[in-house]
This record gives sequence, structure tokens and C-alpha cells, in this order.
Amino acid sequence: MASKTHPRSPSPTPAAEQPSLLKRLKSSHISETPTSSTSDSTPHFATGLFAPTNIHRLHTEYETSAPFKHTLVEKLFQDDLLQKVKDEALAELSFSEKETDIYKVYQTGDLASLSYLSEQQIALLPSLLTLRNALYSPMFREFLRAVTGCGPLSGTKQDMSVVSYRKGCHLLNHDDVIGTRRVSYILYMPLPHYQGWQADWGGALELYPVKPRPEGLPEPEPVPEKSVPPVWNQFIFFEVQPGHSFHSVEEVVVGESEDGRQRLSISGWFHSAQPGEEGYVPEPQPELKSSREQLTSTQTDFKSYPETADPPLPDDPLSEEHVSFLSEFLNPVYLQARTMKALASRFVEESSLELHSFLCAPLADKLRTALVEKDEQDGLGPKRATRIPPHTAGSQGAWQLRGPPHKWRYGTLRPLEGGGPKMAVSPRWAHADVDDVVRSLQDELYPSTAFRAWLACVSKLLPVRHSEEARRFRPGLDYTLATSEAAEARLDVVLGLTPQVEPPQEEGSSSDREEAVPVGWQTGEWGGWECYMAPHEEEDDPAVYRSGSAKKKNGTNGTNGHAESKEEPMEDVEEDEDDDEEDDGTLLTVQPGFNRLLLVLRDEGVMRFVKYVSAAAEGSRWDICGEFEIGMIQEDSGDES
Repeated sequence: MASKTHPRSPSPTPAAEQPSLLKRLKSSHISETPTSSTSDSTPHFATGLFAPTNIHRLHTEYETSAPFKHTLVEKLFQDDLLQKVKDEALAELSFSEKETDIYKVYQTGDLASLSYLSEQQIALLPSLLTLRNALYSPMFREFLRAVTGCGPLSGTKQDMSVVSYRKGCHLLNHDDVIGTRRVSYILYMPLPHYQGWQADWGGALELYPVKPRPEGLPEPEPVPEKSVPPVWNQFIFFEVQPGHSFHSVEEVVVGESEDGRQRLSISGWFHSAQPGEEGYVPEPQPELKSSREQLTSTQTDFKSYPETADPPLPDDPLSEEHVSFLSEFLNPVYLQARTMKALASRFVEESSLELHSFLCAPLADKLRTALVEKDEQDGLGPKRATRIPPHTAGSQGAWQLRGPPHKWRYGTLRPLEGGGPKMAVSPRWAHADVDDVVRSLQDELYPSTAFRAWLACVSKLLPVRHSEEARRFRPGLDYTLATSEAAEARLDVVLGLTPQVEPPQEEGSSSDREEAVPVGWQTGEWGGWECYMAPHEEEDDPAVYRSGSAKKKNGTNGTNGHAESKEEPMEDVEEDEDDDEEDDGTLLTVQPGFNRLLLVLRDEGVMRFVKYVSAAAEGSRWDICGEFEIGMIQEDSGDES
């Protein structure tokens, strides 16, 4: 719940203020029966909406709601008006596909611009203009103020659009805090109108509880507490609260081909009173950071290597002990001196490598089948009961959820009780439990001095400290948002373990089962790609300034992609100049794969994320993600710097 002492958090309306608001609403702007003194907007709202008894009821519901204060109005407008608005929006407005790390939607432009259209253009959108003017009318703003106690709202700063969530569309966890936004709202117009929206179609608004943090920054829990499915003419709103109003929109899993189904809505914000408007006061500096600001404050928990271990030198061959250890894990070709020298030369030139068939065959064979079986057991395979799994799926046993979801959400291995015991390294992988095999990669291979020496050989960099974790991104649930957690360069080492699903093969064709990738991963339809982006300076919505439109239509970069060149899409996409400029920020995208190691030298400030894994995916996206603090090696003297 929100802190009642926070200057931007809503608090219960004082007893002395609430009656005065209700009185003002009843006596001036709003009455149950329209009169000549009321705005023309009044008849367009549902009967009884502005009745004092209804306002009192909504205010009480607002104050007692959870996980944060919000209110749901079952019917906001007269139905005939909303049907006309729906028809005008579909017939006359243009919807643009927008996709970033945090969302995928189809959206119109800002409807505040309706005021600047010509008379001829306005004539095509009379109902939409009527609805917009009604929403931002003085009486409706007073209604919102009476229900929430939010303070004066602007009538001049309008912020709304029509949004269509079609198959695959989603909006991930965030708190809406940007600029002067005060109240967030959604007015639902799900299609088809004659048929009620079914819960298993997705598209529900999810509200998250928060947990306090020692440093005073509340964070959302990984699992939402409340889910609100879209219903025709339903209106939900809440006061924007830094660090509290965390919400998301569940992926829509049905398409327009199925009776024209789409989650259509009008959404936007009411802003606090602007300069020159009645009730304007300068915005206080928030005590709590918004979800956007918290994305820039992440830190990796690094571990040091044993002090007794001598740092590896670039020209030193791997010791027999190191080769023996690594042979239990790696494809022997990557332990050959000639291969490592060639890889080092390429990495120095390109700043990244993608190594196929990285693990030895027995280990790869074990993981290939066992991870598919793991998904089936946890209800995350292609035969699962619902396309969107429960939030708790796959979080039992050895795996747990990692949040907070305004930064990331995925499964990680639970720490072993007492820190051990570790699994004994053995070539007999087939007899081991798959969780133990994955844990062995995480806890034995990645932090080992042998792997450190191997990384030094192929990168010409010295790993100084290390951090690693096994990650499981469940379909319809998991992702990471774009973060920049490094003040210095980092070496990212990501071992992709996403099992392939064999695509149909034409007669007479053949495929390498180790490298085959299902069409859904390859095309980006299922999401899950790893993306690196150049730092941005704009102070804007994180869902806007991190463009993802160069994303999924890129194939894997193979061994030639690197973090200093823009990858071009594989197919033509019509975009305006602004979109092209945003695309320039995409440095590298790599699709999920099985048994592939990605090494990337990530410069200071470069952002990265794993795109949300769609519910269309036939299983989880798996990897072992390592991050290494690095030092340069002076080859002439052999000294570190």
C-alpha cells in the first residue's frame, strides 16, 4: 500500500474536504438532471454516475481497494455513444504497431490533437470528439477528484489514445510515473461487442502489491494480486503513485481472425493542474523513484576469485588441469589452441562471438531432452491447458521466481541449503537430474578458474570478478527490461539452452538437430531475443525511448555480429524518420538457440534486455547468464592494469 506521508501518494481524503467536494459537485458542475447551467457532456454519461450516493460509494471502494487504491466504474458512458466511438475509431483512425522491451501494442496518435483538425476531418469523428471533451470536462475532473482526493486536474493538458491489443500484444510491469501524470485510466471497448470477453483470451489488467526495501524503495512482488478482465464500457482509474501503482496488461492470445477479437480501449492520463490553471502548484520532488528511474539503479552482485589463484595471462596455454576440467563440459574443438587463437582474433576485432555446439555431446544430449520434459511436467510445454500459464507455473521444487517485475521476471535455481553439496563432475550426465546438470553449469563451470582462463584466452581480457545465474523464461510470463547496470565495461557470457522444436522437414531434406531452431524463435514471433542498445539521453517514458522496432526481424548475428554496428532488418518495414532514428540504437540482437555461447564486450552505459517470451512459444527460454568484471592485460610486460 502507498505511504500516506508521501507527497505524491494518495491519502484518504480528509473528512473536512470530502463533503465540500461532494457539495461542489452537486451544486455546480454536476447534477443528476442536466440543466442549462451544466455542460453538454452530462447527458453522455451513464445515468446516476454523478449522484452523491454513487460518488460516496466509489470513494469508499477506492479507499479500501488493494493492492493499491483504484476504482472500477461498471458503466461510464451511454452505450450508443460508445458504440459510435468504436465504429469511428476503427473506420477513421490509423493504428500503428509499436514494440519495445516493455510493450507491443497497436495505437493511434494522441487524441488531444483532435482540436487541431480541420472542420472536414472533425466531421468524421463527432462521437470521438464528444467523448474526449466529456472525459476532460470540469464536471468529470471534479468527479475524479471527489473519488480519489487527488487534487486539481488539468483541463488543458489532455493525454489519451485508442489502443488495440491484438494477438501477441502485451504491456509489462510499470508504475506510469512520468512528468505531471496524476490519474491513469482505461475505458474498455473489447471486440466483438456482442460477445463477452473471455478470461482465457488474455488482456487482463494486472495489479501488483509491493514489498518494502531496506533502502526505502518499494518493489512490486513477482506475482500480481488482482486481475481485471476487459468488459465493455467499464472504466478503471487510479492515482499515479511513484513506486506503488505497479500494473501490467496480460498478453492477448486470440486474433482478429477469430470473430474480430481484439482488446480495444481508450486509455490515458489526467495531469495535475498546469501553470495558469486554478489549483496549480509546482510539482514536489518525489521521495520515491519511479519504475523508469529504478531501471538505471540496478547493480550486479559480483563474487571474487580465490586469492590463491594466479590470474591467467593471454598467451599462456591452458594447463592440463584446466583442459581436463573443461573437457567434462565443452566441445573439444573449443579447447584446441588453434581454435582459441582464431576466436581471440575475431573477438578483438568484433567485440562479440557466437559459438555453436559449445557443450560436449553427452551434456547437450541430456539437456536437449530433459529441458523439454521439464516444461511438460511444469505445464509449460505445447500441450499446456491454457496458453497463458499460471504465474506460479515452474516455480516449485528447484526453481523460484526472481523479480522485481518492473525490472525483470524469470525463474532461477534456489540456493542449495548450506551452500552445497555440489554435484560431482562426471561424464555420465545421462544419470543426473536436469536441475543438477543446470546447477553444475552455473555453480561449477562459470565460476571456475579453468573457465576464467579459457575466457582470457578467447577474449584477451582478464575476468576479475564474476556473477552467474541459470535463467528460465516461461512462455506468457517472463522477460527482462532494458537496464544499464555497469559504470564500466563488462564481458557478458550467455549460454543459450533453449531446446529446439523440430520444424517440418520436406522429403529428402536434412537438418542438424543440434542447431535446428523452430520457426517461432527464429522469426521473433515467440520473443525471447537478447538485445543490446546504445544509451539514450531522452528523459521520457521507458516504453518510448527504448525503441525495439529493429528487434525480432533480425536473425541471429552468427559469429559476425558485434556490439558496434547496427543490424539491418531482414524484411522491409515502413517506418517514419523518427522511427529510423530510434532504430539506430539497436546494436545487436540474437535469437534464442540451443547449445550456443554468446560473448559480448558491453561498453559502459549500453543497455540490454531479453524480450518478453510470448504465450505462443512452445516452451521456456533457458540460458546460463554470466557477467564478468574485466581488466585489460598488458601483453608486453604481462602486468595487469
